[in-house]
Amino acid sequence: MSTATRRAAYWQLVRGDRPVGFLLLLWPTLWALWLASNGPPPGRLLAIFIAGTWLMRAAGCAINDYADRHFDGHVERTKGRPLPTGALRAQEALAVAAVLALGAATLVALTNLLTMALAVVGAALAALYPFTKRWFRAPQLVLGAAFAWGVPMAYSAVQNSLPPPQAWGLYVAVLLWVVSYDTFYAMVDREDDRALGIGSTALWFERADLLCTALLQLSMLTLLGLLGYRAALGGAYSAALVATAALFSYQHWLARRRDGPGCLRAFLNNHWVGAVVFVGLAVALA
Repeated sequence: MSTATRRAAYWQLVRGDRPVGFLLLLWPTLWALWLASNGPPPGRLLAIFIAGTWLMRAAGCAINDYADRHFDGHVERTKGRPLPTGALRAQEALAVAAVLALGAATLVALTNLLTMALAVVGAALAALYPFTKRWFRAPQLVLGAAFAWGVPMAYSAVQNSLPPPQAWGLYVAVLLWVVSYDTFYAMVDREDDRALGIGSTALWFERADLLCTALLQLSMLTLLGLLGYRAALGGAYSAALVATAALFSYQHWLARRRDGPGCLRAFLNNHWVGAVVFVGLAVALA
């Protein structure tokens, strides 16, 4: 195998060719940084969290592919990944994950002890998630807990104290959002997962899948609305939530037939949700 081909396989392993996952992880972390700082955060912290988010997302993808190496080859969407095709070995995926996690840990060490302690919990959640598919009917809850963990970490890094109630309200809102959009993602693989015996909210919710995602999205919007009211974020933030509701409605239109392409488009559209809420916060706190 040529050097260029191996480089491409490593890039695919860490999803460097698919940045939406990184952005979905980054947006709520930026929300938290702006709220914790009551405006733009220090540039140093912003750089640490952007780089750390990319590294941890990439490490999580490598761990996920290691955990799913015996399943991915049987799923249409994932059969071209580096491990099932033999482009990379399982040990190489573990090595990549370890190096990336070490890089992220080095960045977290530039913050404070509390944030470092919280980072250990976040890393454990990220490593646990891929394995929960074997025994838990709703592994998206674990993914949500992991993806939302940047929220308390951002607050602790800015304020050097335990995150306030506001932070945990935002954490729950992000967790609900992740479960909703990853349910769309799981709907793409529903029949493959059913055949393999892998758990997902798409299978758990069955024909109530669109109703459940709508309720999750409504709950997320309610929590974000309460946060905005208590923080007196004003009209720009409220407008962002209205736009978010419109995006959620559009996602349900995309997924209305429950077909793979439509559900995938609904999932990908959530990047715009993250961007819209961030713009609303940034304007409100400018």
